[in-house]
Amino acid sequence: MSENRPFVLTIAGLDPSGGAGILADIKTFEQHKVVGFAISTANTIQTENKFYEIQWTNLSFVIRSIETLFLSYKISVVKIGIVPTLHYLNRILSTIKLLSPSTKIVWDPVLKSTTEFEFMKIEDHLALDKILSKIDLITPNYHEIKILFPDFTFKENEFSTNILLKGGHNEKALGTDRLFLKDEIVELLPSEKKYYEKHGSGCVLSSSIASNLALNQTLEMACKNAKTYIEKYLSSTSTLIGYHYV
Repeated sequence: MSENRPFVLTIAGLDPSGGAGILADIKTFEQHKVVGFAISTANTIQTENKFYEIQWTNLSFVIRSIETLFLSYKISVVKIGIVPTLHYLNRILSTIKLLSPSTKIVWDPVLKSTTEFEFMKIEDHLALDKILSKIDLITPNYHEIKILFPDFTFKENEFSTNILLKGGHNEKALGTDRLFLKDEIVELLPSEKKYYEKHGSGCVLSSSIASNLALNQTLEMACKNAKTYIEKYLSSTSTLIGYHYV
């Protein structure tokens, strides 16, 4: 394996269209010149515009896969996508932290597909806060933030992780992302490019951030550079599936 490129792992679903999930993540990793590994949490039947079915991967199989990779490689960053329950997520996080406490973790909390298929319900917010303390960054959109944190004020970060609030559904400032750090809020403004809606854009953004963190960028810089990358992706075609390029 490469001695010069850091190792980054995605733990997410398999979308056969390649627009989202681990296939999209691996494409993004390669463009960022990091070595990408992948563990599937689910097989899905879907296209870029319709979701049909999901088959979750047994948790013990996922855990054994994580253990195998971490015992063989020094993995700098893990990006996590769809998971069925908070318990499932917590087991993944605990395993990673036990094997490699310094590994950074980015979670893209995909709670529903764009066609409204529900992947996970948040029923225990107290458990959620404890789980988030093991994560370095979460990347919800405006719909997801209200499910995760019903009392979120948009004025400060009162939670146990950093939050990149994506602006794709922000009607007041479309495309403006807000990075909630412990002591400040950083606004990431959109450029003047023409964008088109893309299937899996959240996956691409979070895996771009994970790649940048593995390349030793600060969290703020990793998010800024990922925004540049996702804007190129969003403007690459007028269809729901985009092209990856730097």
